[in-house]
Amino acid sequence: QVQLVESGGGLVQPGGSLRLSCAASGASGLPLSSYAIGWFRQAPGQEREFVASISRTGVTKYYADSVKGRFRISRDNAQNTVSLQMNSLKPEDTAVYYCATSNVATPSMAALSWGQGTQVTVSS
Repeated sequence: QVQLVESGGGLVQPGGSLRLSCAASGASGLPLSSYAIGWFRQAPGQEREFVASISRTGVTKYYADSVKGRFRISRDNAQNTVSLQMNSLKPEDTAVYYCATSNVATPSMAALSWGQGTQVTVSS
């Protein structure tokens, strides 16, 4: 399975923006373009939840209601990366964010592999 690495997390004030990236690491495994990609997040004491996903071609995208209109998922298959642009961030967006590969892009996607996660903290 492809190994994933997330980056771009950090501390931001409410109303601010962050851009997360998910990249394939190492030379083994198929390129990211072979998979649908999902972003998930997990806040302390809570279950991991779906945030957004994108199909292999980038044509089909899904968003959780809680982030719709604020977050935007995109991919660059030539660069082998998937990004999550997060705008108008709220304290309740604070969580560890993970990217995952899947065969389908739907919110109920079964993940094939996960990254190690990147912390996003929204606080004044």
